[in-house]
Amino acid sequence: MKVSVGQFNPGGDVAANLAVMRRLAAEARADGGRLVVFPEESMFSVGRVAGGFVAAVEAEWTTFVQGVSRIAADVGIAVIAGGYESSAEARPYNTLVAVDEDGAILGTYRKLHLYDAFSYQESRRIKPGDNGVTLVDIGGFQVGIMTCYDIRFPEQARALALAGADLICVAAAWFKGDHKVDHWETLLKARAIENTVWIAAAGTSSDHCIGHSVVLDPMGIPQDFLDDEAEGVATADVTHKRIEEVREFLPVLRNRRFESNAVVVPAG
Repeated sequence: MKVSVGQFNPGGDVAANLAVMRRLAAEARADGGRLVVFPEESMFSVGRVAGGFVAAVEAEWTTFVQGVSRIAADVGIAVIAGGYESSAEARPYNTLVAVDEDGAILGTYRKLHLYDAFSYQESRRIKPGDNGVTLVDIGGFQVGIMTCYDIRFPEQARALALAGADLICVAAAWFKGDHKVDHWETLLKARAIENTVWIAAAGTSSDHCIGHSVVLDPMGIPQDFLDDEAEGVATADVTHKRIEEVREFLPVLRNRRFESNAVVVPAG
């Protein structure tokens, strides 16, 4: 199955962002992609949305999800993308939605690890997820989904791998800073290597984020990637065969001595 990552710079207008996503999804499909992963904040950038943040979330989340579903159905490609979903309090969730190529919602994932680091405090405005980790089936592949800062917590990717993930998709708005590109690349490669899974990571390309979207094989080897381009698509052929090959000579999941107690949420 060919998997694509779509990189762009979300603005404050949901309709405009969806238009960019549609164009990049069509490019991914033309490359043979069956799944395209978009960045965190694809719905809108918090710093660029007009009016109150919470009010915008309440008004636009359903519109965004419906728009993602229409893109998937019209283009004929499964889509994973990030936005903001209302909660029962003033802090919304940072949520990824996964839809199949017919536009049906496969599942959602609410970001568990909020970015309270490097002098930033995401938890001031965002509520942490409360439903564990999410695994969905796309094209016969078990696909785990994670958001940005989650990749700094290896137990989350391990929980997905033990639940059967073949591919882990990461949607991110990875802030620029000293060594931050090195961190991003190292952490993504580590999650692929230590779990012998494919990784497809889509990054935001704004002035304050690094971009650097990539698809990695289970040995952590880049199969296609972008640098800091404003917009672009990278596509690679994700196969079960490569997982089997790597796990034959690198059986880390069989050799492990520690259990994971993370909860995996069924799709739906």
